[in-house]
Amino acid sequence: MQTVFSKAEELKNENVPAAFCIVVGTSGSTPRKQGAKMIVYADGAIYGSIGGGSVEKEVAAKAVGLIVSGKREKCVFKLEQDLSMHCGGTMEVYIEPLVPVQQLIIFGAGHIGRALAKLAAEFDFSTTVIDPRENIFQDLSFSHTNCLNLDYFQAIEKIAFTDNAYLVIVTPKHAFDEEILIKVCRKPHAYLGMIGSSRKVELVRKRFLDENILTSEELDHIDMPIGIKFRVETPQEIAVSILARLIDERNSKSNLST
Repeated sequence: MQTVFSKAEELKNENVPAAFCIVVGTSGSTPRKQGAKMIVYADGAIYGSIGGGSVEKEVAAKAVGLIVSGKREKCVFKLEQDLSMHCGGTMEVYIEPLVPVQQLIIFGAGHIGRALAKLAAEFDFSTTVIDPRENIFQDLSFSHTNCLNLDYFQAIEKIAFTDNAYLVIVTPKHAFDEEILIKVCRKPHAYLGMIGSSRKVELVRKRFLDENILTSEELDHIDMPIGIKFRVETPQEIAVSILARLIDERNSKSNLST
């Protein structure tokens, strides 16, 4: 049987909604002591146990609500007073939703795409880099990155996009950037950004509106020019700007209370 920790990691990787529950304190007589753990699924099913009975049912019900809200909480249960459990002690249980692993899909394996993929590995993104150029990945020296040496549009058809996907367009050609943007804009995603000068972005926006390619609302949800605005010069600095935006978007969307 898997440990609760390994099961939690598996569920995160598979984007299964669930919450991790751990007993962080007890006093008096309780069914389990500090350190007891379980996972609660969105339908209320459990993996592991914090002792059974009314307290476990109460924790499971609380966890289901927190999975929906995305918040975490420490709950205190007086077993006899609150739950009519004869053991009569007190349990403190910390509940935290499992945050799914975010997809980071980078179109373009040039200097910026490479620098971003390398940085993102330190921040729990599941990264895929796409580029059709011959031998483009030959000297790639970092791990934990899925490299697709495919035509951009073939890759788009193969990828299973999710609501946790962060899409970054940094190809070497403006024409590729624009066509990829059109193809992925209506795919499921949490974030979509495209590199470019202010002038390029202005022209793209005008053309897309004039030709009824994308709506004004859809364009407003695209981060372009991509990244947090600060003075940058090198590809590595641009990658830092993009990563900062990704982290900001991810943390804003998680809506976890402290």
